[in-house]
Amino acid sequence: MRSIWKGHIRFSLVTIPIRVYNAIDSTQTIRFNQLHKEDNGPVGYDKKCKVCEKTLTNDEIVKGYQYEPDQYVIVEKDDIDKIKLKTTKIIEIQGFVDKTEVNPTMYDAAYYLGPDGDVSAKPYALLREALNQTGKLAVGKVVLRDREDVVAIAPQNDGLVAYKLHYASEVRDIKNVPQLDKVHGVDDSAMGLARNLVDTMATTFSQIDATDRYAAALRDFIQSKIEGKEVVISEEKETPTVDIMTALKESIEQAKAQRKKMVKATGEGKQAAVEETVTQEKPAKARKRKAS
Repeated sequence: MRSIWKGHIRFSLVTIPIRVYNAIDSTQTIRFNQLHKEDNGPVGYDKKCKVCEKTLTNDEIVKGYQYEPDQYVIVEKDDIDKIKLKTTKIIEIQGFVDKTEVNPTMYDAAYYLGPDGDVSAKPYALLREALNQTGKLAVGKVVLRDREDVVAIAPQNDGLVAYKLHYASEVRDIKNVPQLDKVHGVDDSAMGLARNLVDTMATTFSQIDATDRYAAALRDFIQSKIEGKEVVISEEKETPTVDIMTALKESIEQAKAQRKKMVKATGEGKQAAVEETVTQEKPAKARKRKAS
């Protein structure tokens, strides 16, 4: 794994040399090229003006901010350079906050942080354990690519992970979601069934099937096209609408039946292991009796 950034975490008088790594493997993403239908020629990006339809060079293109319909203020490169922030290669921690204070909608990209050299191992481990034991996030700022980003650092297993955060002004208010005002209280009996279903289906994240089935299906589809095979797609049957109470009751029964199968399978596995152990122990005990 290659680092993409090298710098320091700093809080108060403590400085920790770190390296930053991409947490997301972008090579797994399937990308398509745009081709000319007639000859499969790659399609280039034509920078055309939508007014005069002229193809432009880079020197003829400027940046503009639209402040009114069809009204723009031109911003030159020199103007941008004037407001660039100096990169300091330091993640400056401003404080430690409870995890619950950071709304999940604020999380953006994730990056792994690793120690940079032997000298950083001890303070790195100290920060990780301090966050682990207090349940806090280290929140600070860092200048990347001429702009300032807010980051939250959290412990994960033996390491640290940094999340780039959206600014609060970028995140829309959930209150603006249409028809939320029509959502009222729930029936007590329905709530009881819903809680029962949640308890019955309770599990751990590691047992959830979180594999990317679409990517796997897409790769199989592409391979079939390469091999000249016919791709057959089965139509999904439409699920009939069921009232909420009936749906909850049937879901509970279904979840209980599924759990019984899992418990039975686990039990049979344990019983087989016990029987095998007993079988192995019997000859030893017999030999012991004979010897006495």
